[in-house]
Amino acid sequence: MFEPVETGALPADAGYDARGVPTFEMVREKIETRFGTSVGATELASETPEGRRVEEQFDARQQAATEKLEQIRRSMKAAEDS
Repeated sequence: MFEPVETGALPADAGYDARGVPTFEMVREKIETRFGTSVGATELASETPEGRRVEEQFDARQQAATEKLEQIRRSMKAAEDS
């Protein structure tokens, strides 16, 4: 059913050393690829109508939160001055 897998040294171009540890280059390549994918996905999402709508909702919530925080600070300052 299953054929035995040879656990000898992997080729150098596989991204692993003889002990099976990933090489620095392989790790860096994976990180750079994931980062690029993430940036690209973010850019694409912001270009869609849904993405822009979500961004607008987020901005509106941030503005409302800032205003509420200012209101709380003013009321606390007024209570301290009394």
